[in-house]
Amino acid sequence: MIAPQSEAGPHTPEDIAALVADHPLLAGLPGDMARLVTGCARNVAVKPGEFLLVEGEAADTLFLLRRGRVSLEARAPGRTPLVIETLEPGAGVGWSWLFPPYRWQFDARATEPVGAIAVDAVCLRSNAEADPVFGYELIKRFASVMMARLDAAQLRLLDLYGRTRS
Repeated sequence: MIAPQSEAGPHTPEDIAALVADHPLLAGLPGDMARLVTGCARNVAVKPGEFLLVEGEAADTLFLLRRGRVSLEARAPGRTPLVIETLEPGAGVGWSWLFPPYRWQFDARATEPVGAIAVDAVCLRSNAEADPVFGYELIKRFASVMMARLDAAQLRLLDLYGRTRS
C-alpha cells in the first residue's frame, strides 16, 4: 500500500474540524462529538492508482472522502480485481477498523485524485470506548452505510445472476 501523503497547504485544527463536521457521514454529530474525530484526523491526498486499503493489512485508518473516486475491489488468484463498488465524495472508506481482528477485507484504490480526511482508527476506537454515547453514534452511522452497501451488492448480484436463471 502506498501511504497517502499529507495534503499541501495550511490545515489548522480549525480547518480539519470544519471538514470533519461538514462530511456527510459525520454531519450533525451531537454536542462536541466531532472534536473526538478531529483529534484523530489529518488531511491527505492520494494519487490515481494508489491504494488506500489493501486486503489483509491492518485496518488502521478511516478515510472520509472529500473529492475524487475510490474503487472497492476484491482479489482472486489469477484474475483481475473485481470492482465491487465505486465510492464518491461524501463516502466513508473502510469499516474493518471497527471489528476485530482489524484487517481490511477488500482493496480500495484511488481511480482519480483523492482528497480525504484520514482518521487514525486506534485513536477513534479509543475515543469511542471512553465515551460509549459517541461510540454508539458511530456504530449507528456505520451500520447505515453497511446496510446500504449490502443492499447495493444484493441488487448487483441479482442483476448479474438473475438473468441466467430461466
